[in-house]
Amino acid sequence: MCEVFAGQDPERYTCTTRRLRLNGQSTSIRLENAFWATLDDIAERDGMSTPLFISTLHSEVLERRGEPSNFTSLLRCACLKFMEISPPDASAAFAAE
Repeated sequence: MCEVFAGQDPERYTCTTRRLRLNGQSTSIRLENAFWATLDDIAERDGMSTPLFISTLHSEVLERRGEPSNFTSLLRCACLKFMEISPPDASAAFAAE
């Protein structure tokens, strides 16, 4: 049952730290590569760089709810939401990576 999960390429769940600016503040975010790939796809779809997408998302969250208690968790959940709302053929492309 878990072969599809256990057999995935370890590179997908290796963590990478990226440095970027959130609302003018220099910071770093550490996420698994699979989440970075999805964030890159979201940003590309929206015609912007990944740092700009993340900064825009952070600004919108601040405006709606205030400072999130765990922004990296919010980013992971944003990736899941993106996969939920994407057409089925787009999800198949993500699964193949």
